[in-house]
Amino acid sequence: MIRFRHHNAGAAALAVLLAAMPGGAHTAEQRQAAIAAPASPAAMAEYRRALAEYQEAQAAYAAEADTYWRLISQKRRERIAKRASQEPLSLEDYVLTQPPLYTGPPKPVDPSQTPEEKPQSVRPYVPVVADFLAAAGTEFKFAPRQPQSESEFKRAYAEVALAAGLNKRQIVRIYSFEAGGNGGYDVQAGLEHNKSAGAITTALGYNQLLATNSVEIVAESGSHFVKAMTARAATLPMPQKTALESKIAILRKMIAVARSVPDAWNEHQALAGTSKGLAIHALNLDVDIGPYLQTQKLLDSIVFARRKGYAETLTAAELEMMNLTGDGNGFDMITMPREWRARVPTANFFQRSGYRDNPVAQRNNVVAKLIAATDAHMDREIKLQGSKELAAALR
Repeated sequence: MIRFRHHNAGAAALAVLLAAMPGGAHTAEQRQAAIAAPASPAAMAEYRRALAEYQEAQAAYAAEADTYWRLISQKRRERIAKRASQEPLSLEDYVLTQPPLYTGPPKPVDPSQTPEEKPQSVRPYVPVVADFLAAAGTEFKFAPRQPQSESEFKRAYAEVALAAGLNKRQIVRIYSFEAGGNGGYDVQAGLEHNKSAGAITTALGYNQLLATNSVEIVAESGSHFVKAMTARAATLPMPQKTALESKIAILRKMIAVARSVPDAWNEHQALAGTSKGLAIHALNLDVDIGPYLQTQKLLDSIVFARRKGYAETLTAAELEMMNLTGDGNGFDMITMPREWRARVPTANFFQRSGYRDNPVAQRNNVVAKLIAATDAHMDREIKLQGSKELAAALR
């Protein structure tokens, strides 16, 4: 269907009239001329007036938003410093107002611009499973041993997750939230329900690891995976032992690559965007190694909380807060007094861009609501077949 944008009412009406004429009576040139009819001086004057009003409103909003997010960052730094010196926190250590919203006029449409002249927004391409596999083959001559069935991967994941100390409730509810209650080991963000759609991010698997997560985990915990897999290889008969030892050798090469950059998120993110980084991300698809990566992301959060002196067992929703906002911000949320949770905006725990791109945090705009919404989502998704199958594998 052709949709006309009413930049110029006369041009739009003429285009409709031409479209109604008998076949062949109007040419492509005539249609283009109708669309490109010049805007009147009055229309351009009105456009310039509306544009000035819009720019003034945008400038005022930008100034207010900049001030707000600078205060968010300042308060976060102060909380970190207080915790480091073991000073108690108070409500005043958080920004207690919500982020400003733009309420001004919309950006006006330039009546002198034709549809062809308008810049087309193109979403950057996000690599998908086929890209991860191709990169693994090119960079490391590695082809993940993908499971014969979803049940096979679930059993492998259940074994590793339980051995790491996670409990059944944490495992199943996190899976239900991250993988939608029915996602496969290769489920990717944006492709949960439509494989032909575009991926939103590189987030992959039961716990939706980004390619950056994979690089970071391999750099920091890859040697633990090698140790566990080496012990397992020793118990296997030939040729399974030989195959696993070959895989361990490839994993060692990947570890070396992951450790070739400083141990910092930005450095890992840059590496994750390369062919070698995407190859490392393909480890999530391997039934022998993938469960270790998927488990380690959750285990790292639990270890972080314990190291900070938090001895209680994290609920799945609390664990998800650390997964969602990062261990430091998530820990900040789950350790605040419960009576504060209904007053502290979720914006306190996000970077500005992260909050902008997270409609869930915006809708559930205080800590109590975000945790409750997460729990409610888990309650719904654990009823789906994938969650039930994972629960059965944990028995």
